[in-house]
Amino acid sequence: MIKAIIVDDELYCCEALEILLHNFCSDVQVIATCNSGYEALKTIKELKPQLVFLDIEMPGMNGIEAVKVLKPQFPEIKILMETIFEDDEKVFHSICNGAEGYILKNTPPTQILEAIREIHEGGAPMTPSIASKVLAMFKAGTSFTKDETHNLTDREMEILRYLVDGMSYKTIADKCFVSIDTVSSHVKNIYKKLQVHSKSEAVAKAIKGKIV
Repeated sequence: MIKAIIVDDELYCCEALEILLHNFCSDVQVIATCNSGYEALKTIKELKPQLVFLDIEMPGMNGIEAVKVLKPQFPEIKILMETIFEDDEKVFHSICNGAEGYILKNTPPTQILEAIREIHEGGAPMTPSIASKVLAMFKAGTSFTKDETHNLTDREMEILRYLVDGMSYKTIADKCFVSIDTVSSHVKNIYKKLQVHSKSEAVAKAIKGKIV
């Protein structure tokens, strides 16, 4: 069972998504709803969910700012941004701050379930245009020292190569003959050693630093 929190300043949006998940996704249990970024930070620290649906547009602390605070503290929590409009810049900045992907608020139930499944298996649901922008930004960044790459074990290097190839956690687990939990544990170590907080950052850093 995937424990989830919904964060949206519009109460009806929280309720609508909670009902949808209850009716169509038996693998997801909504353990709390929050109406602001500040409330979300407190609730997430207390309840430690596995998945957070986070609205981009909120008064006070918006979703982009919340991701920036949450990811360094809880890199294992998957964050799926919610937005009304497919605004490349806002979604782009959310992904750069560590969000795994995003969905539109009018996304059909079947596609929301696909996005949840993709994130749970280590994927990153986003449009090709946004994925390209994220990768281009990191490629244009500063180089990384050789010392940063030498801390990775052979297994971590292997898994990082698979991440660069776009494989999900499940596919990597099958290829390495290990469990998804084991892959997740290796990925956490990779994030820590590369000093990143998301799959997109790890992949971009691996390419830019010629780690793999």
